[in-house]
Amino acid sequence: MNDLVRQHTALGETDLEWLHLLVSEWQLLSDLSFADLVLWVPTLDGTRYVSVAQMRPNTGPTSYQDDMVGHLVPRGRRPLLDAALDEGRIVREGDPEWREEVPVRVESIPVRREGRVLGVIARNTNLLTVRTPSRLELTYLQSASDLAQMIAAGAFPFPGQQVDMDASPRVGDGLIRLDADGVVTYASPNALSAYHRLGLASDLVGQDLGATTAELAPSRGPVDEALVKLASGWAPRETEVEGNGGVIQLRAIPLKPKGIRIGSLVLCRDVTELRRRERELITKDATIREIHHRVKNNLQTVAALLRLQSRRMDSPQGREALNEAVRRVGSIAIVHETLSQNLDERVEFDEIADRVIAMVSEISPGRVDCRRTGRFGILDAEVATPLSMVLTEILQNALEHAFTQGERGTVEVSALRSGTGRKDGRLLITVLDDGNGLPEGFDPQRAGNLGLQIVRTLVEGELGGTFDMVRAEPRGTKVVLDLPSSPQK
Repeated sequence: MNDLVRQHTALGETDLEWLHLLVSEWQLLSDLSFADLVLWVPTLDGTRYVSVAQMRPNTGPTSYQDDMVGHLVPRGRRPLLDAALDEGRIVREGDPEWREEVPVRVESIPVRREGRVLGVIARNTNLLTVRTPSRLELTYLQSASDLAQMIAAGAFPFPGQQVDMDASPRVGDGLIRLDADGVVTYASPNALSAYHRLGLASDLVGQDLGATTAELAPSRGPVDEALVKLASGWAPRETEVEGNGGVIQLRAIPLKPKGIRIGSLVLCRDVTELRRRERELITKDATIREIHHRVKNNLQTVAALLRLQSRRMDSPQGREALNEAVRRVGSIAIVHETLSQNLDERVEFDEIADRVIAMVSEISPGRVDCRRTGRFGILDAEVATPLSMVLTEILQNALEHAFTQGERGTVEVSALRSGTGRKDGRLLITVLDDGNGLPEGFDPQRAGNLGLQIVRTLVEGELGGTFDMVRAEPRGTKVVLDLPSSPQK
């Protein structure tokens, strides 16, 4: 819509915002009217109309099989559009049109903002299935007529009340019509069922909806005046009401077709099961985070015990082996600590990589500069846990074997993400040092070093990637990991 309005019309940004507000609300008008809506805006030179938005009803058959957005028609071809634009009134005159052997009644509703007519809504009703209307359909049509008059007067939509149609109740979810005193004159079957879920034992018709709602959703303190006012339809608001184990969502729409409030529409939806599932998910998420927190604590306890044991060992080799185990356990604990703070099983791995680098750097404090370039990005826990261990082993190996005692040097970890999505994404990791390089005849795929065995097993088995270690130029060693960025099933 933005492109069409800016390319073809003289409307400004504030007018465009008003049209967006209208389009966010007009599913309501379409469903109440059982009709398709097409928004036509005059072009910059005033000789044509361009259709900038379209809506089909959920409550009846469509009148348009094709998408109308972007169509241009000259003035004069559709007289009802001309009359609504020029005279600023709702135009219903004229015989039904025939489209593909389907009779269609066309009405035009001017869209007014601050006294100016910005465009015209063409309301197109498929007459093929017209029958004697029920009480529900009559209420729908009367409510649609009131809303159409409000649009023509510039009183609807309500400024500052942009609605998320995916989250708000719709016409088919449940509709209640109130008179000017907030008394129910009609309640659809779905609306009545929603109130029965709250504990209502009688019919809604004839009751004061605000007082009834407040009684069904009691609070510990005084009566909730805001709830009474909202349920009575005095202001355009949304809320949720909970009582008797049920939860319903309410949306109030005051009706002022001629500037005077004649009543209200209240849309309602039973969201009991939805909220119950959300609470279950919240509880599940909290449980998962608590599990990660406890695993992290247990791993830190194991690391502390290993550290204590290493201090009591006389053998330097045994002490170093235990210290390596401490770092391995620590790298896993870092992942679980990060997961314990997240709402899902995904982590920002750059933070984990930096913490692993800092932890392993303690082997040679001040001698070797370890740093990271590039971004790992967000990874699934199934990738993050083995990858943190792989990174730990490679860095330990570089710091222990790449440099002679007291020698200064640099180890750089770089990461590069590729691919457009999680499923086809790749992660290329390079660990480069400027140390002494590999010994002659060294084969990383057959080396018996425990650390390299762990790397090979995790990279090829757990992560489904490849691992290689080669001489770097002019000196040093380069380790290359090519991994999928998502778990391999």
